[in-house]
Amino acid sequence: MERLFTAVATRIAGFAGQPEAFVLALGAIVVWGLTGPLFGYSDTWQLVVNTATTIVTFLMVFLIQNSQNRDAAAMQAKLDELIRASGEARNRFIGIEHLTEHELREIREAIEREGGDEANGTVRIDTVGRLLGRL
Repeated sequence: MERLFTAVATRIAGFAGQPEAFVLALGAIVVWGLTGPLFGYSDTWQLVVNTATTIVTFLMVFLIQNSQNRDAAAMQAKLDELIRASGEARNRFIGIEHLTEHELREIREAIEREGGDEANGTVRIDTVGRLLGRL
């Protein structure tokens, strides 16, 4: 069941991000709008588009969240492997995504302090310089 859901979610989320999906949705709204005079702009006519958009939105939230969760987990696993494989990296950073927002903020601030003077922007410049120096 999980593999089937993953496959379906991946395909739908992939399609939903394409220009064709936007054109299809826009076309559906234009057709709905043009049929307004035909149905006398009735409550039922309005209810059709409201119901359809609500259902699509509701389902898309779950599909997109599933895709984002998988992407984030894959990215985290790759980063953890890079940390583990690098001799100069600190292995204690593996798994920090499970910490609280406050704990992560403290770690980020400590790393920025370690990197240099953050007040005048030399942290970024020095860090970029060190990275370029490694190439």
